[in-house]
Amino acid sequence: MSAQSAIPRRTLHDELVALVRNMITEGELRPGSRIAETRLCTRFGVSRTPLREALKVLSVEGLVQLLPNKGATVVRVTQKQVEEILAILGALEALAGELACARIDEESIARIKSAHGQMVEHFCNGEKLSYYKLNCTIHEAIFEAADNKMLGETHSMLQARLSTLLFVAPDSPPRWAEAVEDHEQMMAALEARDGARFAQIARRHISHRAEMMQIALDTLEARSHDTTRHWAAQPIVNSRGLDHGKGDELEP
Repeated sequence: MSAQSAIPRRTLHDELVALVRNMITEGELRPGSRIAETRLCTRFGVSRTPLREALKVLSVEGLVQLLPNKGATVVRVTQKQVEEILAILGALEALAGELACARIDEESIARIKSAHGQMVEHFCNGEKLSYYKLNCTIHEAIFEAADNKMLGETHSMLQARLSTLLFVAPDSPPRWAEAVEDHEQMMAALEARDGARFAQIARRHISHRAEMMQIALDTLEARSHDTTRHWAAQPIVNSRGLDHGKGDELEP
């Protein structure tokens, strides 16, 4: 295979990773749900090989679980995992803020402030997806200003683990306004180059995220119970189309 013919394959692979990742983080593929490979292949016009390669990458990122002989499912994080990840994210974001305050230049501050202003507009309009994307952009810019590659990579990896819960919570999550106020104060601390103040706000900001994550976990649990009750209430039908009451045995 020539080098030229190999490039489109890598490009297709990268595109599929991004497409499926977006389906997960934007709530189209729900935590715990099975990923229908055939449907995705039809939707994107690809064969199973590049799709499965993409799913392997997402498995490494912690978004997808690959089950032997059963295909792939979207990872559903546990409450303990959420608590552990948030504790680490709080420390990482506080450290990144301290480093950024010491190293950031005026041009970078201007870019972050511009993104922050747009993010606030999305909040005022209730545009959750657009708000989230700019929120990520702002945090990424702060980690970039911190100028510590390992710090940024660790944060991105852990952040991805929680992304499956982002759109499980209500459209107007509780404490959203407080989270926006945290961002306002972080911007002020960044402009003032006050690393200690930024770190303090960043740790408080994590507590607001923790509440939203808990609501998402509770929502998933409620949906799981609703599904179980739904199937328990359905009549059992054998191959001859005969209904059997609960507890009746089916004919062989």
